[in-house]
Amino acid sequence: MPLPVQMTAVEISEPGGPGVLRATERAVPLPSQGEVLIRVAYAGVNRPDALQRAGAYKAPLGASDLPGLECSGWIAAVGPGVSGWMVGDPVCALLPGGGYAEFAVCPAAHVIKVPKWLALKDAACLPETCFTVWSNVVMRGGLKAGERFLVHGGSSGIGTTAIQIARALGARVFATAGNADKCAAIAGLGATAINYREQDFVEVLRAEGGADLILDMVGGSYIPRNIRALADDGRMVFIAFLEGPKAEINFAQIMLRRLTITGSTLRPQSDAAKAAIAQEIRARVWPMLEAGHLRVIHDSEFALTEAAQAHARMETSAHIGKIVLRVSGM
Repeated sequence: MPLPVQMTAVEISEPGGPGVLRATERAVPLPSQGEVLIRVAYAGVNRPDALQRAGAYKAPLGASDLPGLECSGWIAAVGPGVSGWMVGDPVCALLPGGGYAEFAVCPAAHVIKVPKWLALKDAACLPETCFTVWSNVVMRGGLKAGERFLVHGGSSGIGTTAIQIARALGARVFATAGNADKCAAIAGLGATAINYREQDFVEVLRAEGGADLILDMVGGSYIPRNIRALADDGRMVFIAFLEGPKAEINFAQIMLRRLTITGSTLRPQSDAAKAAIAQEIRARVWPMLEAGHLRVIHDSEFALTEAAQAHARMETSAHIGKIVLRVSGM
């Protein structure tokens, strides 16, 4: 079946709120050396998409200007130098951008085959969260069985994924959220839920001996509080700064208590680094999915042309789990 020349996509017409997302027609991209073309079934909606829409998160050089960092679908074409993939293979992928469209190109090494037992809607929700959580919690943070792990924003896509992966690794998990429904969802995944409007997570963790590892996406006022919540020899990994990246902290505590503070962002990393993470996902996370230790928590689904509504939903922070765009069901 020949590829179409044009496709429907959602572009950022100008920096701003959700309303600047606009359906448009674009040329179908063609895969270059080492790339594949994916016919998109579903695209995940993530915070970096909203940051890019607002003008605060530029696409890397050479990446599509369209938002969308993860998708599921089928291989539609393979570029030069690509082996191991056939047209029609069901896949999901971590994208450099361009997921809000009927077709997207991606380095072949960042693509993961979707097995028969995994629905494409679920698969679209996994790349951004699993790559982020695994690379930061395990590869960078070194989480081990028996350790105490705290994740902020526990009801988010990242949070629900982090809770489940950490539990599958044998950690004792704590997670923060801001209302009873979100705390119930967190508890349902096996974590100790901390309602940050009613409890001080520092006191909760200190009473348990402190956190061995904290995954933080809040920053700001949470930074010094995280340090107090850490156990001696504890580690803290930053992946975002919803409250901002600046804080006043006492570095003597880091020395005296032998603390490690690190962090990363996924999108700017090299293709080789992302390929290495993808290999870990295939080998370590996919078996967790198959065994039932990890499942996607869905919040809501919107049509591709309803991307503005999807962003508005995400920015209410009322969602629990993942928001997806339905691009093609066939």
